[in-house]
Amino acid sequence: MTLLSDSEIEQRLAGSAWQREGATIVRNWRFPNFLDAVAFVNAVADVAEAANHHPDIFLHGWNQVRLTLSTHSEGGVTESDFAAAEQIDRLS
Repeated sequence: MTLLSDSEIEQRLAGSAWQREGATIVRNWRFPNFLDAVAFVNAVADVAEAANHHPDIFLHGWNQVRLTLSTHSEGGVTESDFAAAEQIDRLS
């Protein structure tokens, strides 16, 4: 797996709800209630486990979720991160 260049990352993020933060891509969600937020986290966990590519998950407030993706073994963003982001986007 190879790291994507800055321009490749920016191109992939264009028109997306994901944003770049350093060597990661991140996205935030707000749900109507706590149970919906937890259900989303559980659905993300299923997708992540199946792909063997796990985001950092931050459930905060009572209804907000923040996901952070990067390929830790490569030290930055790879195609695997965007593949995971696409699968996660289908959940919401």
